[in-house]
Amino acid sequence: MAGVLKNIKGDRVIWVVVIILSIFSLLAVYSSTGTLAYKKQHGNTEYYLMKHLLILGFGFGLMYMTHLIKYTYFSRISQIGLILTLPLLLLTLVSGTNLNEANRWLTVPIVNLTFQSSDMAKLFLIMYLARVLSKKQELVENLRKGFLPVIFPVIAVTILILPANFSTAAILFVTCLVLMFIGRISLKFIFSLIGLGFVSVVMIFVIAIVFPHLFPRGETWVKRVEHFINKEKASADATYQVDQAKIAIGSGGVFGKSPGKSTQRNFLPHPYSDFIFAIIIEEYGLIGGTFVMLLYLILFFRVIRIAGKCQGNFGALLSLGIGFSLVFQAMINMAVAVNLFPVTGQTLPLVSMGGTSIWFTSIAIGIILSISRMTEIDTQNGTEVEILTDHHMNVLKEQEPVTATA
Repeated sequence: MAGVLKNIKGDRVIWVVVIILSIFSLLAVYSSTGTLAYKKQHGNTEYYLMKHLLILGFGFGLMYMTHLIKYTYFSRISQIGLILTLPLLLLTLVSGTNLNEANRWLTVPIVNLTFQSSDMAKLFLIMYLARVLSKKQELVENLRKGFLPVIFPVIAVTILILPANFSTAAILFVTCLVLMFIGRISLKFIFSLIGLGFVSVVMIFVIAIVFPHLFPRGETWVKRVEHFINKEKASADATYQVDQAKIAIGSGGVFGKSPGKSTQRNFLPHPYSDFIFAIIIEEYGLIGGTFVMLLYLILFFRVIRIAGKCQGNFGALLSLGIGFSLVFQAMINMAVAVNLFPVTGQTLPLVSMGGTSIWFTSIAIGIILSISRMTEIDTQNGTEVEILTDHHMNVLKEQEPVTATA
């Protein structure tokens, strides 16, 4: 154990943030799965706690192993990963496990493990985009050589994710736009892409209204937006989730009901995933909710600092892309819980109950820590070179008078 702790490198603040979020996750998941335990595990409330603890533990193992890998290797890994991701997304779309009228899950045959291929696609696409942007800095103004090689994989991945998971595709698309902006892609290309995306979304919603059978999830998207815009006209069933979340948040007050005392966990659908932030506010109050939000902001601030210290473009773009994606998803989840956004189904990274989603998030944070670790090594080596150079200069200055006398 001491040897493992000795080998833990990278940004210490990020490690602390991850540990605190994991503690919140264990407490919130244990509290919010009580009803689920009575329905599916004969009242064994410790079942989901232990399961989640094992998932988090394995996630920490993945994070630790990933942070030991030199981050430049992920440039080549991204190419292989993207090649594997596209057929997996297509396979998910065609024959994936159906949940809520959407094929989002793939099942690994031997171990019977299910995972969302979109989680893997997000990570590999951001890695690949950071690679391409870092290599084409001199061609960012060129449409054919600079912009098209960047945008083709973005369009391909988001199109394959969109039919089953609109919110994930939208978050990934926005993340890629932000990464392209940081990567100095011409603004005229970025604005053209934004316009194309807006037109595409409008067309999809129109098609979903006119031909609902073409998009099984299209009707759900339209209803969620309509109910969010016209809250007064929406039925009680349509706003049930949001109403229960509001009750949870309102009853939490400033200091909360204390851990494990939530009552809305018995009424909220998926209180352990989509609406776990509402449970956190109910039990820990406005102070607890603000603290969780602050943790994600601290995470992003540290990512920006890491990017600023990177000596190469790839590391800076990779850390910013991954960091923005995680924090943006967290903000979307929290905005839905307080009814600032329509219901999306996005989980709260590292806090919501999950399996492979937590593992891919752990790998993503491990990559950020790897960049931080290598940046620290580069900085230390640079400092040593500067000290060595100053030492030699002082020695030479001391020797000059002796040489002149001789």
